[in-house]
Amino acid sequence: MKFMEKIKEKARACQKTIVFPEGEEIRTIKAAEILVREKLLMPVLLGNENRVRARAKTLNVNLSGVRIEDPEQSEKTRRYAGTLLELRKAKGMTPEKADELARDPMYFGVLMVKLGEADGLVSGAVHTTGDMLRPALQIIKPRPDRKIVSSSFLMDCPDKNLGEDGLLVYADCVVVPNPSEEELALIAIASAETARTLCGFPEPRVAMLSFSTKGSAKHEMVSRIQRAVLIAKEKAPDLLLDGEMQFDAALVPEVAARKAGESQVAGRANVLIFPNLEAGNIGYKITQRIGGAECFAVLQGLNRPCNDLSRGCSVMDIVHTAAATAVQAQYSPSAE
Repeated sequence: MKFMEKIKEKARACQKTIVFPEGEEIRTIKAAEILVREKLLMPVLLGNENRVRARAKTLNVNLSGVRIEDPEQSEKTRRYAGTLLELRKAKGMTPEKADELARDPMYFGVLMVKLGEADGLVSGAVHTTGDMLRPALQIIKPRPDRKIVSSSFLMDCPDKNLGEDGLLVYADCVVVPNPSEEELALIAIASAETARTLCGFPEPRVAMLSFSTKGSAKHEMVSRIQRAVLIAKEKAPDLLLDGEMQFDAALVPEVAARKAGESQVAGRANVLIFPNLEAGNIGYKITQRIGGAECFAVLQGLNRPCNDLSRGCSVMDIVHTAAATAVQAQYSPSAE
């Protein structure tokens, strides 16, 4: 991924601390060594130190420069439990439950990020998206100006005429199953920010996708996208955004000239917003498997970045996601 080298350069420049709740997991241990060796960031592995070091030795992995923190033994655990109790007591949290959860690596890691003792979190090699999102939403919480958490897939396509030198941002492909009109608008705005800050797009051009282009079909599903476009333009009047439009009208100049000749986005979109999770998930997998695109996902909308991996991820997937998380952290507001 050519663009990934740019992300790595940005990560090296900021030297953020990223916590890995799955610190005993083999791919994560290998990734930590690479992150230090390439000077991308400062990793913190959560887990039993003896097990982590024993596995590293078996793998011939050098963990010099890698912090290891055991939530069961850490001096931070009691303080983290107090923070969790304070944050969640209105929801029925008890001191006993807070103490139990603070010893869980996922909650411990999220609390590290909440308290500014790590800049971001990466998990998912073992855990599900929900395992991480649940404490992240409870503790770090969505940004007030975003209101929801969604995902962006960064698609690096072989055809460099597409998007921004072959790079496209797809959303939402992982998190929000059936977004409302306002949620679609918020996903569009958040995805444009991801395109600008993480991918380095000088000008995000956002297409709101549908099976219709500029009223070519009449249906409530089309009207829903049209209303989402109006909401997004009201919330972000300076954002170059248009729709509704079909996938080919968004990307192919010849099709755009016939179907949406006056649009500043059609035919040159670099951010594509799908109408729902079903369409987005299918779309990114088609682009990846048939179109030959390389891809990885980031979450957007949290006060501080927490990113999810596929359980089938490779070591380099972890490295790339961690680097992207470090870059996201540069642009994150305070979680307090």
